Amino acid sequence: MTSSVTPDSKTSRHVGLALLALATGGFAIGTTEFVTMGLLPQIADGVDISIPTAGHVISAYAIGVVAGAPVIAALGARTGRKRLLLGLMAVFVVGNVLSAVANSYELLMAARFLTGLPHGAFFGIGVVVGASMVPVNRRAWAVSMIMVGLPVANIVGVPVTTLLGQQFGWQLPFVAVGILGLLTLAAVWFWIDPQPVGHDVNVRSELSALAKPQVWMALLVGMVGFGGMFATYTYITPTMTELAGFSEAAVTIVLAVYGVGMTGGTLVGGRLADRALMPSLYGGLVAVTVVLGTFGWLAQSKAGALIGVFAMGFSASILIPALQTRLMDVAHEGQSLAASLNHSTLNVANALGAWLGSVVLAAGYGYEWPSRVGAALAVAGLVLALVSGRMDRRTPLARAG
Repeated sequence: MTSSVTPDSKTSRHVGLALLALATGGFAIGTTEFVTMGLLPQIADGVDISIPTAGHVISAYAIGVVAGAPVIAALGARTGRKRLLLGLMAVFVVGNVLSAVANSYELLMAARFLTGLPHGAFFGIGVVVGASMVPVNRRAWAVSMIMVGLPVANIVGVPVTTLLGQQFGWQLPFVAVGILGLLTLAAVWFWIDPQPVGHDVNVRSELSALAKPQVWMALLVGMVGFGGMFATYTYITPTMTELAGFSEAAVTIVLAVYGVGMTGGTLVGGRLADRALMPSLYGGLVAVTVVLGTFGWLAQSKAGALIGVFAMGFSASILIPALQTRLMDVAHEGQSLAASLNHSTLNVANALGAWLGSVVLAAGYGYEWPSRVGAALAVAGLVLALVSGRMDRRTPLARAG
């Protein structure tokens, strides 16, 4: 009796399991990044600090992401990618365990910084590994499968672990995420093949990405374009309560709607980017501009606010697979570094957007105004993307490296 399992189906299943391993890591990373925001009062009580001071642990994590992504990707250039992914997830597990046992502000700050270090490099190296396992015309799809762990974390991981932290202590979510990290370690070990390093790959080859103007253009597009979204999302809770009239308890549902939008946008964005990379990038930025430009008006009612929140998550997430794939295209030998830097710049975008939103609010404008500032940033991102596309047409041989 012959087997009905063909070589192609075996290969497809193998790729699917490898992408699932990387997506599980993304789910764990997304959960630990955002759960802290919902547990600040409990963390403040636990280590005897004020709530504003507890907010510094979020900054410590973000600083770890910004610092760790480029340094690890460059210095780990000669390390096999599977081995590097395993090492990064091991550090992630240790960071979460230390977060759970921290009994002082100083130790918790150090633990959150350590936890943030692997974030960008794991995603950057993960998408390079995932893209290498599929045909060229399915790279963005593979990227979207890996990145979808982040929005799913916002739908499932963050609410569940936040509830656990509120009911059983703020340390438990970090233990739970540490267990997810161990599961990811096992999945990467069993489901991802060794990734040999070419003789021409080294620190210098990775750093060569920084000499390419198109790499910087792609990073700027992400930083400015996503800055617009963060200018709005940072103040989503008071916007929903002040403008739309939601209770504070209902904001959790609003955030879940945002997560659903992010998930859909990531999956659709992968398909679109495989069909037409730069047009999908342009279209995503146009969509973000329209959504943010109308968000202040939509948020005047509960139904409109839910539509706007979903659309904001969907439109912004369309950009993620396109940006990651674009960076791999223009970085040539320095793909791991460039893809990792994307997550550093997104954290810069977070800080930029939050700051600009605060400037508008401090000037006395209402909560409908941060999204309008965000729309202006999205337009700036679109202009940068169009300039980058025009640079491609002027130097058609650039992709040949």
